[in-house]
Order: sequence, then C-alpha cells, then structure tokens
Amino acid sequence: MTAIRRPRVAGMFYEGNAEELRAQVKNCFLHGLGPKKLPAFNDKGQRKIVGLVCPHAGYMYSGPVAAHAYYELAADGKPDTVIILGPNHTGYGSALALMDEGVWRTPLGDVEIDKEVADQIIQKSSLVDVDELAHRFEHSIEVQLPFLQYIYGGTFKFVPICFQLQDLLSAMEVGQALAEVLAGKNAVVIASSDMTHYEPQKKAAAKDLAALKAVEAMDEQQFYEIVESQDVSACGYGPMAALITVAKKLGAKEAKLLCYKSSGDVTGDYSSVVGYAAVCFKK
Repeated sequence: MTAIRRPRVAGMFYEGNAEELRAQVKNCFLHGLGPKKLPAFNDKGQRKIVGLVCPHAGYMYSGPVAAHAYYELAADGKPDTVIILGPNHTGYGSALALMDEGVWRTPLGDVEIDKEVADQIIQKSSLVDVDELAHRFEHSIEVQLPFLQYIYGGTFKFVPICFQLQDLLSAMEVGQALAEVLAGKNAVVIASSDMTHYEPQKKAAAKDLAALKAVEAMDEQQFYEIVESQDVSACGYGPMAALITVAKKLGAKEAKLLCYKSSGDVTGDYSSVVGYAAVCFKK
C-alpha cells in the first residue's frame, strides 16, 4: 500500500479545499506584489532553469513573491523531477532526511516521490538518511507543492530533503551529491527559505539584500560569511547553499533575484517583518 504523507498546514498556510486553493494560487500570480499575470506553461520551454529559491510562509504573506519564481519556471517547460530542500523547523527526525517512497497529498491531489532519484541521492551522500519523521510535521517543503501542481498538475515527481543540519560543509556535500545524481536529468532544485525574521523593515532589507547579493554571485562561502557576520535569521540558509553548489555544478551561468518583499509590504506594519525572496538560477 502506498504511504501517504498528509498535508500539515492546509487550511492554515494555504486554503484547505481544492477550489479555494486554486483560486488562492491564481491570486498570488495576479497580486500587486506578484508577477501580475498568470503563468503560461510552455511545453516547448528551453529548460534552462536549474534552481529556484522560494519563500514558505502563509500564502497571504509570501505567496506573491513565490509566484515570481513559479512564473519563470512555467515558461521554461516541465521538469520530470523536482528536488525540494527545506529547513527543519520542528526538530524531529534525522539531521538530513529525505523520504524515498509514497505520495504527498495536498488539496490539489497527490504528488509521487521519485524513488529512483531518492535512492541515488542516498547512495551518493553519506549524510542524508531516509526518515519520514523529519517531514511529518514540517511545512517548508509542503507549501511549494500547490504552486507546482497549479502549473503541472500531477505530471511530475519530487524528492523532499529536510535540513536540520545547516553548516556550510554539509550543505555543499548535499549539493555535490545532487549534482552527481541530477547530471543529464530533467530536474529542478527548489530551496525553500524565508529571509530575516522579526526585525524592522529597513534593517531586515539591508541584511537580506547583502546576503542575496552573495547568492546572485553564486558564492556559498561569502553567503555564509554574511549570514553569520550580520546575523541574518534566514531559516533555510543550508538549502540555499546546497542549491548554489548544485546549480554551479549543473552549469548555471546566472542567479537572478526576481523579487524581494517583506510581510510589511502586505500588512503595512514595518516595525517587525519577515523577508521573502524569489531567486532563479539559469544555465
């Protein structure tokens, strides 16, 4: 029997039924902070995108920023496999954990785990374990799926990797393993991360844009130096560094910041914000 990972944050971070969720995702694309237009899936797309950074807060806060990344992806064609890297907010499970079988359910349907690719990642990386518990209560990976389902339906498979261990060497090791596994495959890697948490807008934006400049330079070392020296409270810095590593190895020529906003841009309260960024890595 197929193992089903049921949604943890449906009805909280995003709408809990299919019709309302579809309308909500659509509104993220049309929103004033979003691309302001609906994505056009191009089945003849060039498939030049190797990776994306997407935020993972509630859709009312970060959905329009995430929509910028998914808008680009839709125009670029369809990946067969999506690797989603997310931080572990819950503390449950292994330090670096993937799930290697079953489906993840959202109100828009089920997404199948790519068992073959998951098994290859386990073989290539000495750090990544198979551990369902790390994923059971975690939202950072789950919130990316409805966007992908909105664009592609159920025609893609995915591998979720949850990062409790986020030091630079571990992140780069995972990135290296992913690069070896994904070479020659039609895949995209998504790093799920919010940026600075609960600081005044001006301070948060200054820190975040400095860190994102290092991401655009595709320099993991410099990115970590800024995160540490400026105390940037981005939750998924490990996934972001792993993405930089894999993107470079897979031939990415540019990383471009598509959009940076904060929760203050939605609520009007700039006294304590969370930063959100969408970044696209292209060959």
